[in-house]
Amino acid sequence: MPKAVFGLLLVFCLTPWASPPLALALGLVLAQTVGNPFPAFTKRYTAKLLQFSVIGLGFGLNAHAAVQAGREGLLFTIASISGTLVLGYFAGRWLKLGRVVTHLISCGTAICGGSAIAAVGPVVGAKDEEMSVALGTVFVLNAVALFAFPPIGHALAMSQQQFGLWCAIAIHDTSSVVGAASAYGSEALGVATTVKLARALWIIPVALGTAYFFKQKDVKVKLPWFILGFIGAMLLNTYVPATHVVGPWLVQLARLGLVVTLFFIGAGLSFKTIKSVGPRPFGLGVLLWIVISAASLYVIVKL
Repeated sequence: MPKAVFGLLLVFCLTPWASPPLALALGLVLAQTVGNPFPAFTKRYTAKLLQFSVIGLGFGLNAHAAVQAGREGLLFTIASISGTLVLGYFAGRWLKLGRVVTHLISCGTAICGGSAIAAVGPVVGAKDEEMSVALGTVFVLNAVALFAFPPIGHALAMSQQQFGLWCAIAIHDTSSVVGAASAYGSEALGVATTVKLARALWIIPVALGTAYFFKQKDVKVKLPWFILGFIGAMLLNTYVPATHVVGPWLVQLARLGLVVTLFFIGAGLSFKTIKSVGPRPFGLGVLLWIVISAASLYVIVKL
């Protein structure tokens, strides 16, 4: 029975009626009812599917517009990352959380969610339970953001540019950023994807800084390779007219891949996963998320 339900929902996610928020909701319903019958499969392919989807979205963007969007988001990126890490440090001490869990949640909130946690975790020697708590906190808040942000944007009459920038700064994972922005509009999607991926590059200096402050040696930090693929696809779309024939098809495939990715993410958020987070780590995640969301929204709307 669970396998049949999973298969039917997966097929539905490939139809034109499925949207990123709906796919996430269906995954969540599956996880809380019959359960995910393929947890190893969804966990293994979620990241890969997201990465290839992001690369495909690059075929729908113009490099000149992307550079402009990245330039406008640079100061926001620097201020929000440094501010979140500092606030996380003091809030974690106030909540009497362990140094490692505090730093993981802070990095996940400041940069790009699960990707940042996965990169920083080995640097600080994080245990499996510490990684699980940090990832669980971020994934739950990602789900909330994907549903909450588009209505807020419409209520405040935010422009496509404003909403895309806000998503990139205030939502943790790339999957939820792209999902929320795509629900708002194509221009918002382009801005959000570009700014978020530029933000993801900060994994490298933050991981190196983490190694210094945690007194770790011989640290190896992996470059998110799919960002290079995204840039390459965007350059091809801008300077090689021949790609315009297949570009729209690749973008459409990327959007489908994103919808399926969010279904997989929702299917992995069981009640057990949510319960394992605990109140204090979740409280830290909520506090940091509210502060960065509210502060960035205020600045963007007042610009």
